[in-house]
Amino acid sequence: MPKFTYAAIDASGATVEGSEKGDTLGDVRAALLAQNLYPVKIEEKRGALQFEISQEKVKKKELMHFTRQLAVFVKAGIPITEALDIIGDETADVALRRTIVGMTEDLRNGGTLSDAARKHPEAFPTYYMGILQSAELTGQLDQTLDNLAGYLERELETKSKVMSALSYPMVVMVLAVVTVAVLAGYVLPQFKPLFEELDAELPLPTRMLLGVATLFSELIYIPVLFFVAVGAVMFWLFKTKGGKAPKDKLLLKIPIIKGIIEYAVLERFCRILGAMVKAGVPLPDGMKTTVDSVDNTVFEARLVEAQEVMLEGGGFARPLADTGLFPGAAKQMFKVGEETGTLDEQLEVASLYFDRELESRIKKFTTMFEPIMIVFVGVIVGFVAMALVSAMYGVLGETKNQM
Repeated sequence: MPKFTYAAIDASGATVEGSEKGDTLGDVRAALLAQNLYPVKIEEKRGALQFEISQEKVKKKELMHFTRQLAVFVKAGIPITEALDIIGDETADVALRRTIVGMTEDLRNGGTLSDAARKHPEAFPTYYMGILQSAELTGQLDQTLDNLAGYLERELETKSKVMSALSYPMVVMVLAVVTVAVLAGYVLPQFKPLFEELDAELPLPTRMLLGVATLFSELIYIPVLFFVAVGAVMFWLFKTKGGKAPKDKLLLKIPIIKGIIEYAVLERFCRILGAMVKAGVPLPDGMKTTVDSVDNTVFEARLVEAQEVMLEGGGFARPLADTGLFPGAAKQMFKVGEETGTLDEQLEVASLYFDRELESRIKKFTTMFEPIMIVFVGVIVGFVAMALVSAMYGVLGETKNQM
């Protein structure tokens, strides 16, 4: 059970400090109130062996739930500090709880919600803080929080769709490799002594499989080194900053995956920028924050060029059209939004357009890839079976001739 340290005020007004065990921060608060102690500060106590190399990030799903709950409390007229206390007491996510405790302290010391959020980049994306700041200035905090929660929910759904589309072929590919490894590394070697004893002339497919079997049995260090090298390259591409640019360029060269990634990035761009413009964030600031939030170096480089043209007075629609990233329908939407002053609405429409196209491309990808992978695995298994059967027939044939 976690242990919490606290600072509280007793019935006489004196400050009391101590520690209390509880499953959640809310349980500790309730226990202190039962002892006639009014908690001023409660923090989770960490042991001597518990340390963090870096601040633990708050999951997007937890942030979405937090934003939606806070929107409800603000709309109901509950003070933000009380709302944060209630949400912090109920949340089971440790990283989010620490963030809420820190924000509550900042608010009680006279800070604003956006300033308090800005101190926790592990929880709040850059665009989130910019939208919060504009909402505070316009007095539309409840509606803005609700819009942010909706955006985070759609972002999670989009990410889930993309990951689902990309994970399926990887799983099938791994299964195919495992199947070949088992057949070549375990099944085929069982027949190898028989073939050697009979000194039979083996067909080419069988000799090829025996070579693979030797690789997985007697020269196992070669495939091990190969898989370690592949794992290291994958880690460098997907988990390090240095590998991000090559990975982004590589993925955009794969025909089918290219379309999925393009529409996922464009949907995110339109969704974030539309939310910021709707919240009252100045377009140059919103554009800068949105470009920084684009999770693709290739798109980011072109959008930065468009941003520079905008700052020089080149308008909005034309610089984006010149990037070559957006289809004709989106270009027209941007132009109409710029000319009629409904840019936030047009960006939202564009994001919905990209979302539908993304879903369509994902379905097309999975529909086309499933039979391809089934045929691929079938060919591999069939090749192994043919190699074994043809070898057995060859051995039987030679045995009959010798008799």
